[in-house]
Amino acid sequence: MAELSPMMKQYTNIKKQYQDEILFYRLGDFYEMFFDDAIKASKELELTLTGRDCGQEEKAPMCGVPYHSYEAYVKRLVEKGYKVAICEQVEDPAKCKGIVKREVVRVITPGTIIETSMLDETSNNFLCCIYLNEKKKAGVCFADISTGQIYITELVDKNIQNRLMNEIGRFTPSEIIFNPRVLKCKKLTDFIKVTLNCTVDYYEEEDFALEPNTREVLNHFKKPLPDIGLDDKDTAIQCLGVLLSYVSKTQMSGLERLHTVNFYNDNQFMNLDLVARRNLELTETMRSKEKKGSLLWVLDRTKTAMGKRLIKTYLEQPLLNPALINNRLNAVQVLYQENVLLQSLTELLTHVFDMERLMTKIVYGNANAREVRALAFTSRVLPQIKQSIEGIDTIMLREIYQNIDTLEDIHDMIENAIVDDPPVNLKDGHVIRTGYNRELDELRDIVRHSKQYLTNLESSEKEKTGIKNLKIGYNKVFGYYIEVTKSNLPLVPKAYIRKQTLANCERYITEELKELESKILGANEKIVLLEQDLFEQIRKEIAAQLYRIQLTAQAVAKLDVLCSFASVSVKQGYCCPTITLGDEIIIKDGRHPVVEAVQSGSLFVANDTDLNCADRQIAVITGPNMAGKSTYMRQVALITLMAQIGCFVPAKSAQIGIVDGIYTRVGASDDLASGQSTFMVEMNEVANILRNATRKSLLILDEIGRGTSTFDGMSIARAILEYIADSKKLGAKTLFATHYHELTELEEMFDCIKNYNIAVKKRGDDIIFLRRIIPGGTDDSYGIEVSKLAGIPNEVVKRAYEILDNLENGIGINLPKNVKVKKREYNPDQFIIQNPQDNEVIKRLGEIDTNVLSPLEALNILHELKLISGKKDG
Repeated sequence: MAELSPMMKQYTNIKKQYQDEILFYRLGDFYEMFFDDAIKASKELELTLTGRDCGQEEKAPMCGVPYHSYEAYVKRLVEKGYKVAICEQVEDPAKCKGIVKREVVRVITPGTIIETSMLDETSNNFLCCIYLNEKKKAGVCFADISTGQIYITELVDKNIQNRLMNEIGRFTPSEIIFNPRVLKCKKLTDFIKVTLNCTVDYYEEEDFALEPNTREVLNHFKKPLPDIGLDDKDTAIQCLGVLLSYVSKTQMSGLERLHTVNFYNDNQFMNLDLVARRNLELTETMRSKEKKGSLLWVLDRTKTAMGKRLIKTYLEQPLLNPALINNRLNAVQVLYQENVLLQSLTELLTHVFDMERLMTKIVYGNANAREVRALAFTSRVLPQIKQSIEGIDTIMLREIYQNIDTLEDIHDMIENAIVDDPPVNLKDGHVIRTGYNRELDELRDIVRHSKQYLTNLESSEKEKTGIKNLKIGYNKVFGYYIEVTKSNLPLVPKAYIRKQTLANCERYITEELKELESKILGANEKIVLLEQDLFEQIRKEIAAQLYRIQLTAQAVAKLDVLCSFASVSVKQGYCCPTITLGDEIIIKDGRHPVVEAVQSGSLFVANDTDLNCADRQIAVITGPNMAGKSTYMRQVALITLMAQIGCFVPAKSAQIGIVDGIYTRVGASDDLASGQSTFMVEMNEVANILRNATRKSLLILDEIGRGTSTFDGMSIARAILEYIADSKKLGAKTLFATHYHELTELEEMFDCIKNYNIAVKKRGDDIIFLRRIIPGGTDDSYGIEVSKLAGIPNEVVKRAYEILDNLENGIGINLPKNVKVKKREYNPDQFIIQNPQDNEVIKRLGEIDTNVLSPLEALNILHELKLISGKKDG
């Protein structure tokens, strides 16, 4: 077989080191792919597959993409789970002999993207590393390379798979690294594969060895373990060390961007498992997976990309510390009350760019001049933002004020150095301002006035030598020259160097002419190189200020979220909740934040809530479907959650005792992927709740037991209620919606259980949902009436009433001919008031002719009816 060409040899040698990646091999203005990579990429990217001579009989399969637009192609590959190795020319092709030297400068993976064009600015992009040891203890680390954030924790649990699923589900990483022991956790691996659909890599057990990973962590952070917050946290160190190694291997530079570790414990945040986050639709809706219709959609009025990412974090990590919650609430209170200040800050924040991701690109050396200018544009408004909150006496706003660095030095340096509207590509030139660098100014002046410089030199030489016909010319052999006719040769100075003799003249050069020639001919190239050097110096100076800029970015993000909370609270008429250490949830006129926002102009029916762990621990809620039971229960959960993230809540007043977790069992669906039925999914979720909930938790349980037979379902529902009601077993605050009306009997047996129902009005066979939660149970689910609302044909509805009458009378559906049963008449126009007080009232109403009533007569009749009703009550 013939040998490969020199260039293809270079390609194959590099490719051997990156077998699992698609290699983008730089050739001039294109990134080319060859052989299997080309076949794969052409299919995935819909590129034309061609061939290239490679020194062998058959051409090498090849496809390519322009280097100036490669990000869009890489993004598509990464989204499909591929990794892409970027191989660059690392020396100037014009100056080298033979094959240009090339090296892989970076490997782009789903979890290590830093390009803003490839990222969602509203969400973090986490790389995750999990180390599970033989004792079922796990270290879990999450790093967003694009913002420099690292979060790390240790988990210990008998049911470690569920804990890990909840944790990684909260951060939703795009790439996960783990040790082989994790592969044995089928439930966890199925979740990663099916639900998260993220890229996975696994390292061998020896890669997670404690000693080398401890060295890796210490070498990176240059601090002892206690200062990093990882003293005596072995599994955390092991997963962090591997993650740092992976980032070093793929990014090869810029690791200084990861400079702070945030170690957190379970007891810092409310427990929100995957089911609760999904059912409460915190960041996306269950059906369409869209932001619109979620709690995030309602609360997010942030103006910066940093704020958008932080508010999402706040929503998924409600606080448990009352002091920290009140710090946020106090700050929101000030902004809520100071409307002028709020509007001013909101306007200023619209001028703030994504400082976190800009700094990442600057540190990695990938930022262009426009992105650096964006940092200057942002720093222009920082002094105004800081001044606006000066002197405000709340802990959080004082802390934000102290952490905002106005960055005047950074602003001035960029303003002095970089033009207002620089090109994206440095090689296009005109990036550095005139006046910033004397050498650059001279080179530009030479390019603009090269002819004038030559004319001036010619005049100067004529005057110095006295040779009036002396002239300066140019040829490609030896460049610029001074030409002197033979008659003037005696006047030629000794400093002139003869280069060429012609019939009528001699041609000379001088040091001054050669220097000018060098400047003129190399000026454009030197301008580009010098601008690149100057820009690189500026970039490094900014990168050196990473810590203070990152601290400022975090402070601005917090301020943005607080302003968002205040803005939505003002617009929607929210109130400041009172946070207590007690066990009560007392809400006056509570409203569902999302439903209220969707309805916009429509009036939302508000409802009260009074729960505690004593005499009002469990609310059993009955009533028809579509009447609002689920909406009510979710609104209580969302109000509680909103209070604990430090936001005002949709209510007239609210007193919230800290809840350590919200657990939900709402709705049901088959889990086809794991072969589980609706009922099995339901029971799994309930089992998880009963295992993990505590007395300080809030439980939202909707229609427990409906996935099986009536008696089985009712028995299970009752047993669950009794278990929750027993303070020695659980004793958690619970909202329990059910169609099993028999469960309302439990109110008589348990002091802690109270019955509630959704008030409805019935007009013939039509019903009107009043959406009001009232005390007491109900013995009617109005199923047939609801079916009519859903559009079931009248004929079907009528037959349903006939069957219901037979069942209620204890008679089979197929009646013998000789059996006569009084049947309910189906009359759509019949008007019935639910629970009438007395037939006398109805009789009196029938006697009234509303067409001839005056207003005074109507009031008198109303008074008469009230007296009749009062007599009956007495």
